[in-house]
Amino acid sequence: MKNTEHILLFDGVCNLCNGLVQFIIKRDKKGIFTFSSLQSEYGQSVLEKYGLPKTEYNSLVYLKNNTLYLKSSASLHILKDLKGIWSFFFIFIIIPKFLRDPIYTLIARNRYRFFGKRDMCMIPTPEIRNRFIE
Repeated sequence: MKNTEHILLFDGVCNLCNGLVQFIIKRDKKGIFTFSSLQSEYGQSVLEKYGLPKTEYNSLVYLKNNTLYLKSSASLHILKDLKGIWSFFFIFIIIPKFLRDPIYTLIARNRYRFFGKRDMCMIPTPEIRNRFIE
């Protein structure tokens, strides 16, 4: 059974987003995170449920115990839940979202230009396939 308490929805064709997923998988020794692309049927259903745009993938979506986090808040909560040294970065949550999110948005808007784009969503390897919701 997949863990559905910590779900990260990401842009499946974005190299930066795919790199983040690989980063998390490597450091998530307990396997608490589950992943799905925003383009997938599951991702689309979550976007619809929470009234988010279904064609603009300019934010990570972190669904933690039925609480939705977007943009910089999603990133900080993910780092917190990775534990260890990464949880230190959660201190930046004290910076108001109206200051954090514009920096996140700037990177998100330019992520394809800076990091590139894939032709199709990442296909998980057999070793990590059980961590993905399709």
